[in-house]
This record gives sequence, C-alpha cells and structure tokens, in this order.
Amino acid sequence: MMHRRCRTKSRRKSVLASLMCLACFPWFAGAVLAEDMPAPVEARIPFAPSPFAGSDGAVHLAYEVQVTNVYGDTGTLRPRSLEVIDEQDRVLLHLDEAGVDAAIRPVPDEGKPAGIAAGKRGTLFVWITLPTGVAPRTLRHRIAFTDEKDRVSRVDGVPVTVSERTALHLGAPLKGGRWLAHEGPGNAHSHHWGSLVAVNGTLTIPQRFAIDFVGIDKHGLAFKSVKDIHATTYADWFGYGAGVLAVGNGTVVAMRDGQGENKPLEGQPEPASLTLDGLFGNYVVIDLGGGNFAGYAHLKRGSVAVKVGEVVARGQLIGALGQSGNSAAPHLHFQVANAATFEGSEGVPYVFDKVDSFGPETEGQLFGMGERWKPATPRQGSGQLPLSDTVVAFPPQR
Repeated sequence: MMHRRCRTKSRRKSVLASLMCLACFPWFAGAVLAEDMPAPVEARIPFAPSPFAGSDGAVHLAYEVQVTNVYGDTGTLRPRSLEVIDEQDRVLLHLDEAGVDAAIRPVPDEGKPAGIAAGKRGTLFVWITLPTGVAPRTLRHRIAFTDEKDRVSRVDGVPVTVSERTALHLGAPLKGGRWLAHEGPGNAHSHHWGSLVAVNGTLTIPQRFAIDFVGIDKHGLAFKSVKDIHATTYADWFGYGAGVLAVGNGTVVAMRDGQGENKPLEGQPEPASLTLDGLFGNYVVIDLGGGNFAGYAHLKRGSVAVKVGEVVARGQLIGALGQSGNSAAPHLHFQVANAATFEGSEGVPYVFDKVDSFGPETEGQLFGMGERWKPATPRQGSGQLPLSDTVVAFPPQR
C-alpha cells in the first residue's frame, strides 16, 4: 500500500503535469485569457512592396498580407480592422470592418463579414497612398479579430522592409490611340492582382501590376455601333491590330505565334495550364535587364515580328494587338515580372516615361451602357503607372 504522503506528492505532480500540457494549447489559453489576447494566427508578407507613382499623381505601395488561422479549435476568426504603421509611428492606412471586407480574399458572401475558418488562409490586399514627402523604410501591421464568441484578439507586428527596388521606366507599349487600363493596379478584385498562382510549391502573383489595354474611340467605346454586341468582328474593335512596341532595350527570351484567335465576347474554357503557353496565346517576353521581364499577351496571329535571342530596341514594333489565348475580347495584356516564366514569378511595379490620363471609365461605359463617358481634362504624366480603369494615351516619345 502506497504511503499517504507519497500518494499526495504523486497526485500533485500529475495535476501539475496536466496543467503544463494544457497550457501548450492555444485553445485552452484562449478560454481563460482576457480579451485582446494575441491572435492565434500566422501572418506574413510574401513579397516586399516598393514605391511607384500612379497616374493620379500620388505615390503608392501595393502588397499582400497572408493570414492563416492555424488551430482547428479556434473556430472562424473575423478580421475587423487593419492598420499599417511606419517606423515613425505614422498610421499610413486604417481599414475598418467594411474596408477589411473589401480588401480580403476569398471575398466574403454578400451581406456577411469576412471570416477565416480554422485551418484556412485569407489574403489582405493592401493599397497605400503615401502622404506627400513620406517615404517609409519599414512597416508593421495591427490586425484585430473577433472569434465566434465575440472575443477580441490582435496581431501587432508583421514587419516588412520597404524594398529599395526602383520602378522601371518604360516607353510606350502601344502605338497611337486611346486605351482603357482595364483591371489594372489598385483593383484587388481584378483577375490580375487578385489571382494567386500556386504551382510546384510556390505561391506568387505574376500579374500584380498587369494591365489589359483596351482600345477606345473618342467617346470611350471599345467597338463600333452594332445591333448585337455578341456578333462583333475584329474589324469592329478599335484596338484590334494596333502596333505593339518594345517598352525598352532588351533581349527576347520567349515568344509564340501561330495560335488561333477567339471570337469577341465569347466564353472561354479553363486554361490548360497556368503558364505562358496555357494563358498568353501568341506572346513575347523581353528581358529588360536587372531581373525585369516585360510580357505581352494575346497578340494577333501571324503578327509576332521577333524571335528568341533577338535584341530589340525601345519603340521597335514587335507584334500587333489581337485576341489569342485566354482572352474574351481584343486587348493587349501587359505586365512586368521578376522572371521570364509566368508561374513562379512576382509582378513588379513599373512606370511609363510619358502617359496622358483622361480620367476613369467604367466597364459599362466601355460597351455603351449607362451614362456616356466624358473625358476629363488631359493630365500629362511623366514616370507614372496607369491605375485601374483609367483612360490613357501614350504621346510620341523621342
């Protein structure tokens, strides 16, 4: 028979050991801690932002914060606010609950707040317009959450150093005309910035700063007046066949021609692969140096005028705007990334040496629906990136 003293010591040791084990699990700690406890999430910034000037005349940062709700017992966490603070404790961005709902992917169901289920990840798309003269070196992030019992938890940290990478200065990508910078920078819900590509163990956003350039006339229309918009031909579209230009001196590292083109405004099948060949149709990729690769997609069949290994000069004609590849209407898809391939590359910001802006236009106005588009007073820009759904033109460059 065990001595009573020994039984007591053993019982105390067992209880203490149990408590020590239970303390290792956040679901237990969360049940006893007060509100405003540290959030049981992993938060990370996969690709450091770098500043660039937009066609609105302001300087911006664009990047993502990936948030993973790690533990199965936590339940759904609802992100309620986000603040971005620089090294001088200046709040550069504050998003309330509605702002977070608008910035997060996956997009929450209509009428419901954003939520990150246990074991799932949400991505916050961060767009910062910097105050004049402010150039932050580092950023940190405060994110507040509520759980299913309305308890509050927070992240305060997630530091990132702002990249010293300089936005590449480019020449015009197209010859003449006016263009709608459709689904461009600043639109986190676009099929460009909003598309995360998971291939072979990497998760990247190749199209972070991509633009679909759609040709328009002086009234902002994409094609001539027709009885049935689903019966348009290539000749009806103002941008079709426009000359596509090398935006800088470089070397062609990838190209394809000879692919068929789609009928305008016809539904597209799922791409065969998330690669240049699976998405871009007829295309050209130019190595501009410094780890920058300019990609041109959906070119007209038979128009590609360069070969792999060819050295091209800024302003040189390399093809014509068409509708090949994963494209529902004639346009030029243009992007700059840090690798020649689509998969595994990260989209990086760039600016055009000369670009005139004529104000915003909606997709409806592009197709002649709703209030007629009226151009704003032209704004001549230098060293700027066209922002999403802004009408632009590229003046002749010397």
